[in-house]
Amino acid sequence: MLHGKKHSNDRDRMAQNSEHSAKQLKNRLTSSMIAIFLLLLASLAATYAWYIYNTNRHTTNVKMAAGTGVNLQISNTYDGDYSSATVLAKFPGQLVPVSTNRISGGFQKVTLFKNGGEGQAPLVTDTFTGGQTSDYYHTKLFLRTTGGTTDIYLSDIGFEDSDEENPISSAIRVGLVVHHPGEDQPPDSEYIFEISDKKNPQAQYNTDDGEEGSVLDCTKTDGTTVPFTAYTSDAYCNYNKSTGEVTLKQNSKKICTVSGDGEGKAGRSVEVDVYIWLEGCDEDCTGNLSGTTLQNLALSFAGIVR
Repeated sequence: MLHGKKHSNDRDRMAQNSEHSAKQLKNRLTSSMIAIFLLLLASLAATYAWYIYNTNRHTTNVKMAAGTGVNLQISNTYDGDYSSATVLAKFPGQLVPVSTNRISGGFQKVTLFKNGGEGQAPLVTDTFTGGQTSDYYHTKLFLRTTGGTTDIYLSDIGFEDSDEENPISSAIRVGLVVHHPGEDQPPDSEYIFEISDKKNPQAQYNTDDGEEGSVLDCTKTDGTTVPFTAYTSDAYCNYNKSTGEVTLKQNSKKICTVSGDGEGKAGRSVEVDVYIWLEGCDEDCTGNLSGTTLQNLALSFAGIVR
């Protein structure tokens, strides 16, 4: 009887141990799944909870060519006060990576990611939707002159990164949509500039379809990319701060033309819509930039009288 009771107790202990082991294994698996889920959330957050754009005062200037008698002026509103400098409107929102090959066609942003394949980032963009106005920065500037017919160029886009080792400027784009002269006129042309030749040390192309140097096709919403080359500082004009002289480079890009009567009376102003965004298809636009900002950004225009 004692022998049989001993075997019964052994079986009970084995059953209890087995049940305890099963619970431990279940708990470990549950913990592992939670950890994996949290890691996935962290990865998504690092890829999609992007950057705050610092909204300190960003002065926008206009320059004059030496000896031309040009009087180039700028304002935030069509009928506002014009002078040689103004301040860009503040942006209280959060820059979310968006992409476009044509500003007037609209922006798209990523809504879902998937695991990257061989040679791709760990997470690559998968599903896209239209960008909201809160995803990027947009303001208006107005340019005019009291001189003669004057061609306007960008002379500089100044900026400062909050973290030089993780330069958000490497993925920033500045877009200018230029309207016909006059108030509330339709767009005439547009220009998209890279603001920096810096490279993100962790740059990695993060779209599933396309190659480096491509952006999202604004006419589609399926992630189709098209080759696109933004303007760089090669498209600026030269401005000599000491003499005020403006000269052109081989690839200087005229932004617009303004005209006055040449005797101190201003002509019709030209509206310039300014867009600032994170180009989500740029290989520099990766997770290590999360939490970084632009400390400041300033546009400078220069005029040459014909």
